[in-house]
Amino acid sequence: MGLKERIGQVLMVGFPATGSSAADRAIIADHELGNFFLKGRSSAGTEATAAAVERVESTISKALSADVDPFVATDQEGGSVQVLKGSGFSSLPAALTQGGWAAGTLRERAADWGKELAAAGINVNLAPVADTVPSASFAPSNGPIGYWKREYGYNPRTVSAASRAFSAGMLAAGVDPVIKHFPGLGRVTKNTDVAKDVTDSQTTRDDAYLKPFREGIAAGNDWVMVSNARYSKIDAKNIAPFSSTIMRGMLREDLGFNGIIVSDDLCDAAQLGPWGHGTRAVRFFEAGGTMMLCVDAGNMPAIAGALYSKAGKDPEFARIIDAAALHVLRVKEER
Repeated sequence: MGLKERIGQVLMVGFPATGSSAADRAIIADHELGNFFLKGRSSAGTEATAAAVERVESTISKALSADVDPFVATDQEGGSVQVLKGSGFSSLPAALTQGGWAAGTLRERAADWGKELAAAGINVNLAPVADTVPSASFAPSNGPIGYWKREYGYNPRTVSAASRAFSAGMLAAGVDPVIKHFPGLGRVTKNTDVAKDVTDSQTTRDDAYLKPFREGIAAGNDWVMVSNARYSKIDAKNIAPFSSTIMRGMLREDLGFNGIIVSDDLCDAAQLGPWGHGTRAVRFFEAGGTMMLCVDAGNMPAIAGALYSKAGKDPEFARIIDAAALHVLRVKEER
């Protein structure tokens, strides 16, 4: 692979779940992108979704010199966060409901939901949520998680058991689960998607609330999504996607994670407003990230261009991109 294609392997671009446009697919081809995410909401069902996926996969196949399948992702948590609906897709209850089921029941149902995704060509699900909300009384004030009933429960033990059961079901169906949002969004009030300066002032590097992530990694999860918040007791100077302490220190060293560290959306989130798109990309990879998610395809040329320019003149950064691409390719090879 040339540098452009290696950069394409560490990027994931968003397209509408209802189908990509010719302009969307031109961005894939022009920048040799290797992974994509179905965003928004679709009620078109399995067959139409599979056709939409195949059109983008065909574009990727023609654009890349190497015979490498893309990661095709969506957000199929349940409740208010379910991108794909319609014929062939079950209606998933919120995670708070799922967390009340026996682990075996949740695993079986997640396997069924995973089979539905696989039938539509999806091989990565940006779920389960492994964030712990401290209490039912605090949940309505927790903008990103509790307000939407995205939590499995109110203690790390319950969350860990449920998120591992959900992950096991997805894996049994051939879909890679993504545990998120490391190191946790259960204690904040504001949502990084729509607010700036979101800071968790409680979570520590050895926090008990890391249990769901630690046990999910130990169980073999190949993906962890990093939150967009700032964690003042861990790294007060950097938001999580720019923090080497969080990605290299906590995930790689403390937890022994050797898979894909994927960002939350670094394009449309209000939390990222102070930085330009190219700067966001460079800083994410410099800090130890593996794959950058950008749900707005229109920003991808600036992102890919910034990475290409930086890697072309900075050998150390080029080695960082190479290492990230190798991480991605290893996980693809092992699927």
